[in-house]
Amino acid sequence: MAQPVKVTVGGLLEMSQGELDDVFRSSTVGEVPDGPGEGTVLFGHGGELSEVAAKLVHYLAWQGKVFDREHGELRNEVTPVGIRAVVAKIYRDASWFDGAECIVLDYSHTSLIAHWIRDEIREIAPGLYLGLVFWDRTRVLNFALEFPVTNR
Repeated sequence: MAQPVKVTVGGLLEMSQGELDDVFRSSTVGEVPDGPGEGTVLFGHGGELSEVAAKLVHYLAWQGKVFDREHGELRNEVTPVGIRAVVAKIYRDASWFDGAECIVLDYSHTSLIAHWIRDEIREIAPGLYLGLVFWDRTRVLNFALEFPVTNR
């Protein structure tokens, strides 16, 4: 019997968009994370170029998200110095992607610069979440968030 493949950020970087879609579709919602999660932008093309581009985005623009489960919100870590800004509300709802339950990161009432953005995440491995970014209702990007397993 084949062993299940362990999903990692490195493995996600190698996946095509179709493979990322399959992982998201086959995952359950999981727990709402708490604390800082390291972010990685996933371009859905695989290969070395995706890894280099993800590292550039991480260094220059977006490092991840810091969740406050108790208050139902998060802040993104942005800029090379990791400023905590761009607030979102957190709640569970049906995914715009497949209709199944997901954790929604909703910027529509909390951010002037990102009010048209909605992220959806699901836990795909302990402490590892796969996310989809929607601009209005158009999916534009994927990302991963990795949390220390103790921050759950």
